[in-house]
Amino acid sequence: MIFDLPGRFWRGNLHTHSNLSDGALSPAETAQVYRDAGYDFVAITDHFRAEYGFPMTDTRELRSDGFTTLIGAELHAPRTEAGQAWHIVAVGLPLDFAAPDETETGPELARRARAAGAWIGMAHPSASLLTAVDAESLDAAHSVEVYNALSDRENRGDSWHLTDVLLNRGHRLTTYAADDAHLQPQDPPPCQAWIHVRAETLDPDALLTALKAGHFYSSTGPELYDVRIEGDEITVHCSPATKILLTGGHPGAEVIQGTNLTECTFPLGLFRNTHCRITTEDTSGARAWTNPIHLGRG
Repeated sequence: MIFDLPGRFWRGNLHTHSNLSDGALSPAETAQVYRDAGYDFVAITDHFRAEYGFPMTDTRELRSDGFTTLIGAELHAPRTEAGQAWHIVAVGLPLDFAAPDETETGPELARRARAAGAWIGMAHPSASLLTAVDAESLDAAHSVEVYNALSDRENRGDSWHLTDVLLNRGHRLTTYAADDAHLQPQDPPPCQAWIHVRAETLDPDALLTALKAGHFYSSTGPELYDVRIEGDEITVHCSPATKILLTGGHPGAEVIQGTNLTECTFPLGLFRNTHCRITTEDTSGARAWTNPIHLGRG
């Protein structure tokens, strides 16, 4: 499990927009919002579209002691089953990544980005009305955006159902939460959803390597201190919670509820042939999630 790996957890947001596309603030101002909120890193992923001049936002000058940035973009190309353009988060792109031509599909664009060294996230599947057919075609994806704070305004922030379908079909995907912050006046406040990445240093390459390896967990508030499997049980240590759940690739669940829960142990029997995850929830309804833990196939 990631909690025993060398290093520490670094807090960051992987899906963010500046005024180089449709965000309200400059890249420097956007990064400062996250630094002031105690984040360790941010990826400014402006919309890589012709209407914005295909920006690849260069944030290297915004790096400093105790705070860094990852280079990325939100990629778009035709088209999903609902008839919309794809939304694909790509983090770790080279600054000279070429714009798509009119014949390149979303899955092809994602494959090209991954080949260029990027970590690929399937952005807000629920808000995009992605189907399982869509999602399976995006075969370059490393991860699914299972919670998007901006999409939650439309009651489409949670994408766990589609993710569990994909995982049950054998796709080895990680999962992440993100703001999708545009920092427009009508938007939800920033810093609502993030990931904690386990790495030895805050070096961008170390963070990118950890992302690709799945060495992170997601949160909208609570912290996970330790999750470990011993025999046929999984034990959780966390910040105070009112609910701790073990769910995943089986319709059933193991649940414990109470006040100021900080530790519990669940049997793994329901999930022995599939995948599972831990979710914690606090008094405000904020949650934290592990990445999928594969107990069965492969």
